[in-house]
Amino acid sequence: MEFDTLDRRPGLAIFDPIENVRFELYTDEPITPEPVAASEFYFPVDTAIGLETASIEIPKLVSTVVRTQDGTMVTDATTSDDRTFAAGAYLLELNSTPMKLYVAAEGRLELRPGGTSVTVRFDGTRRVRIGARSFHDRPAGTITVTDDVEDAMRAISLFGSALKTTSPERSFPTLRGHPPLVKLGDRFSVPPGIERPETGVELVVPPDREHVYPAASLAYYLGAKLVPGADPRLVADGFERSLDGPGGYEATVNRVLRQAFFLDCLVRTEGYYRVDLHERQRVEPLVDLDFADLYGRPLADQLTAYLSVPFETLEPHVLDWHLTTDVVPTAENLPALSYFADELSLLRTPRNPRQHTVAPTPEIFDEFTRSAVAAGDFTRGASDAWDWDDEEMFQVEPVETMEHAWVGNGYPVGANKVTLESLRRQVERTPPDDSALTIHVVCNDRKMAEENVVGEFYGLRDFINYDVSIHEEVTTGELTALFTTDADFVHYIGHVDKEGFRCADGYLDARSLDEVNVDAFLLNACRSYEQGATLIEKGSRGGVVTLAEVVNTPATKVGRALARLLNSGFSLRAALSIAKEEVVVGTEYITIGDGGLTLCEGESGAPMMFRIERSGDTYLLEHYTYPAAHYGLGTIVESEIEDDSTHYLASGLLTEFHLSARELEPVLDLELLPVKIDDKLYWSDELSVSDL
Repeated sequence: MEFDTLDRRPGLAIFDPIENVRFELYTDEPITPEPVAASEFYFPVDTAIGLETASIEIPKLVSTVVRTQDGTMVTDATTSDDRTFAAGAYLLELNSTPMKLYVAAEGRLELRPGGTSVTVRFDGTRRVRIGARSFHDRPAGTITVTDDVEDAMRAISLFGSALKTTSPERSFPTLRGHPPLVKLGDRFSVPPGIERPETGVELVVPPDREHVYPAASLAYYLGAKLVPGADPRLVADGFERSLDGPGGYEATVNRVLRQAFFLDCLVRTEGYYRVDLHERQRVEPLVDLDFADLYGRPLADQLTAYLSVPFETLEPHVLDWHLTTDVVPTAENLPALSYFADELSLLRTPRNPRQHTVAPTPEIFDEFTRSAVAAGDFTRGASDAWDWDDEEMFQVEPVETMEHAWVGNGYPVGANKVTLESLRRQVERTPPDDSALTIHVVCNDRKMAEENVVGEFYGLRDFINYDVSIHEEVTTGELTALFTTDADFVHYIGHVDKEGFRCADGYLDARSLDEVNVDAFLLNACRSYEQGATLIEKGSRGGVVTLAEVVNTPATKVGRALARLLNSGFSLRAALSIAKEEVVVGTEYITIGDGGLTLCEGESGAPMMFRIERSGDTYLLEHYTYPAAHYGLGTIVESEIEDDSTHYLASGLLTEFHLSARELEPVLDLELLPVKIDDKLYWSDELSVSDL
């Protein structure tokens, strides 16, 4: 973080070179900032300065939380009214700014909201300290490694350099920065400033990629050093724990990550944000842990205590993990680990996908397709001259997480096929100049026009500016223009075969495009994976494609469901996992590229879904949340269904409610969200209790 004075008026400029964002604060007189210790702030900050002023103007109507300097909350002063606070030692937490900002001052103060700003006035000229912390969604640098596996270990050992704190608060997503990137080169090198925190934790693993890669997320989260050794184990200041437990090495590493992270989420309620956490209420009576004492202990001591609890005791209460990623253990795939460690993905290394998986079963698809066509439906392929290439497609081992990704050659049936190019675009992307979401719906067959209604679904949100256009029977030139012009999403409805997209005047092969400037896409046509892979190669970040013939009616259901789910803030991966349940054979569809991509945020932040089951006169409602771009693991949410202030960890099933019809009716009106009833997808704005 960098601070500097302004030229055009008295004030301070704050610049984050990692995120490339800037903010300003204005003062009544010229100032002379001086560095102060970041440790003077209760909350972690990257850099801090001190200055003297009688007032600070914040040029934005931000949410301002007033605290004492020991972190105790006084009030959330987000209001249009002036507020006065008696003499004291205050810490102002500014929200909705491009970096986290804190203002510390002693004395009496006033908050005066204006039309477009908030002014903080002190009782005379005061010594004020300002601390800033980067949201740090971008890596701080790139580590270069050779093909030597011990270079991979050295690089992964530095992933923890991105942690903004080693306290349990690192379980908050905003206190975990993105690990440094990794690239292959002729020699090992590390940019200045990338240093592993001193946590006292080591992961001893055999120096081969099958053991090194699965440890990346755990090493990042614990700020641990990878050390070569014959017997895999975790070592923390004299404490040792084998990493070759029930289920084998990979299962044990992932279990330790889940356990340490989960208990950090519980222990952190003794720190910055003292909330009533549902999961703590359930777990605390079951374990012999002193949460208050553990909060201030060194990380090694915390791990020793955490791992003394049998995982079986915690398992019914541990949050539903969002993602498992299979990374084929080659040197070329090492760079992917930085991105998936950032997501705290559970990691596995398939040794040889041809030996450890089975070939796809096209006969299932063929039988369904033949039955559907015989019943009068039709497929979205332009030609029947297709050959299933079982050298490219394969089944992957199932996972217990909500989402599944694959890094390696071939196309995994049922998982997100990830490419390194799409991962790099996550951090290279700059925000668009236009705030509107640009979405093109392309229908190249009038018989499929029923799916055109998705153009309305993409605009069903307040406070989000959409620019949705419908294009029918486009030519190759028109489709080329849509793919090569800046846009957020293309929803393609039509035919694809080996020659490319069928257009009004012939075929467009994506390989003929020089570049693609569409962020994401849905290619709702038969066997569209090759064209989708080419769009990713040419510039897109992510999309949804098909691996087989798709029949029109179920394809229309999937297309409609995906449109509404993406509009509700779900990621490509999460949206597809829900939408596929709409059809008999959902395995034709996979995400490709960056499956974590979202078009917009959910109405309440983390996207939500209800499952409802009727039992007599009552209804069982299961409340689910899904991690998304700005709501990663560790996010806490409140359920609007409850009247109390209980908080939950936002991943998977939050809780269950047994409601009467009278209680359920207003719940369906809370916001626009998907509702599953008997595995069928509905939407809250279309339902009433009388429909159930």
